[in-house]
Amino acid sequence: MLSAVDHAEPVPSDRNRPVLALGEALVDFIVSDGANALELASAFVARIGGAPANVTVALRRLGLRSKFVGVVGDDPFGDRIRATLDAEHVDVSGLRVTSDFDTTVAFAWKDAAGDGHFELFRGADAALSGQDVERAELGQASTLVIGSVALAASPSRRSIEHAVEIANTLSIPVCFDVNLRPTLWPTLEVAKRTCLPLVSCCRLLKLSLDDARGLLQPDVQPESVVKHFALAPPVDSTVGTRMVVLTDGNRGCWYQGAAGRGVKHMPAFSVNAIEPTGAGDAFTAGLLHRLIQSGFSELDDDDVRYAAAAGALATTRHGALDGLPTETILNQFLAERDAG
Repeated sequence: MLSAVDHAEPVPSDRNRPVLALGEALVDFIVSDGANALELASAFVARIGGAPANVTVALRRLGLRSKFVGVVGDDPFGDRIRATLDAEHVDVSGLRVTSDFDTTVAFAWKDAAGDGHFELFRGADAALSGQDVERAELGQASTLVIGSVALAASPSRRSIEHAVEIANTLSIPVCFDVNLRPTLWPTLEVAKRTCLPLVSCCRLLKLSLDDARGLLQPDVQPESVVKHFALAPPVDSTVGTRMVVLTDGNRGCWYQGAAGRGVKHMPAFSVNAIEPTGAGDAFTAGLLHRLIQSGFSELDDDDVRYAAAAGALATTRHGALDGLPTETILNQFLAERDAG
């Protein structure tokens, strides 16, 4: 495996460079017969998923170039993932196919209280290697997007960490979209030891209140979480001052920009929500769309409002990808809300 220094080629200045998302692409089987437990379900709808893959599609629909780097199996599900991403004009040159593992699948359902649940059956996504990172042309990217799912297995964990090292060396902003799945980890302590060091390496930290309560304490409140992570020192000066956004469903989000002007709250948009799958990924893409255009200069109210609108629209359709808005739809939605 090459060191970060070995990759230190000049970084292009063109803002039209692709966002590179590294991690899992999978097939979600969403319970469709109303069963409130997986063992009771008999009908499912299959959708393409995996947060990093979803973010690349969301970014393309908002008009930004994106590239997905990950691993799928040499099977019909892997073929479906590649075809779906390709149809959305995502760069899939970094999507590797392996015959050693099946494509990762997951099952999603809601319990009687309406809370969402997720069960992952791990496969090819965990095979992400250092060679995949080396072939990814990270130096050509505008931003690196990572999440915690790939950190919960090997060799993908070390590959993600290596990519972050390279990005920091090249002063490429890292977006850590946590998306913590406690059932993937032996214990939450292991998750903390793995995930928390990466906070110091990221320019943008986006997490949910559930993520924060898994990584910190079960009773932490949104404002204190944002303050805590905003104050965590960067690993070095190449990372830049951290921007932190915490989401909490229909209660809105809390955030603090690089200027450190205190924690702010943005209410959620009221929409006819069907399911939350993909909302967080749309939110992340909305943030990146705005921040990349400004060169990550600062996170302001309009940036967060744009992201919140993207997340809200994603809840109005079934599946992680179906509700991801285009730039035209998103701008129209915001214009209607401004006029109303």
